[in-house]
Amino acid sequence: MSVLIAFISLVAERIAGYPDWLFRAIGHPVTWIGRLISCLDRTLNLASSSDATRRLCGVLALLVIVSVPAAIAFAIETLLGRVFFGFIVTAIVASSLLSQRSLGEHVEAVATALETGGLEAGRRAVSMIVGRDPEQLDEAGVSRAAIESLAENFSDGIVAPALWLGVGGLAGGAAYKSVNTADSMIGHRTPRHEAFGWASARFDDLVNLPASRLTGLLIVAAAFLVKGADAHAGWQAIRRDAAKHRSPNAGWPEAAMAGALGLALAGPRVYGGVTVDDSFMGEGGRRDADAADIRRALKLYRIADMMLIALFGLAAAAIWLL
Repeated sequence: MSVLIAFISLVAERIAGYPDWLFRAIGHPVTWIGRLISCLDRTLNLASSSDATRRLCGVLALLVIVSVPAAIAFAIETLLGRVFFGFIVTAIVASSLLSQRSLGEHVEAVATALETGGLEAGRRAVSMIVGRDPEQLDEAGVSRAAIESLAENFSDGIVAPALWLGVGGLAGGAAYKSVNTADSMIGHRTPRHEAFGWASARFDDLVNLPASRLTGLLIVAAAFLVKGADAHAGWQAIRRDAAKHRSPNAGWPEAAMAGALGLALAGPRVYGGVTVDDSFMGEGGRRDADAADIRRALKLYRIADMMLIALFGLAAAAIWLL
């Protein structure tokens, strides 16, 4: 049933997304989880504590961050399971944990901004989806940033939550989303969060490992169907470059996307005025990306996403027949 719920939620979110009117009315699960994380950060992450104490408090915070949303989600799924066709309602609720539609819209907005408003418009649009300094980016940098964000968020925002929905139902999806949100909020190597966010960052690396590999393979498979994309080069880039990425997971989708498009992604980037050195994904590819490359990346993403949906559909059908 969990696999079926994941399949229906993927279809529902791909079609409808998360409605703006609903966000305005009640917010979003990520914002609710974010409030919990902020509260724990304020109360447990004390500057006067030692690093060892802050690391321990970070472990305790992670337990709360994961268990509270998972318990609420489990209770919701249990109650809906007693209702006729309640699994459909559960799947609709679960669709809020996915971001297929919004990811595509935000990345496409960067391409449109570059095409219609030039570099400054592109910088404003890309600042909505990346953490690096937009003022440091030229047109090629904006384009690469959008493509890198598309590849990484396809894994973190779609494939991973779908997999954990399939494994653990609504509770599994909520637990994953909680871990991923914690990593994005407190998993940074800053003076405040290096110790406190250590557990969240390491656990996020672990739970994203299977999804990142699957995402890379989906992008390579999609490259067979996109004119001008090179599936073989995508696979070669994964084998050559993925392990060189500073993230144990982001290298797979970024390398696949870079190789398939003939680009060189990642490399040195500026965050908060600090240059972060990273290896190139798709080493030897072009650095002069533009809006057309963003649109080619979107074609790859959308086909790969349809393949993901098809995989869950086939898995649900096989389980149902068995």
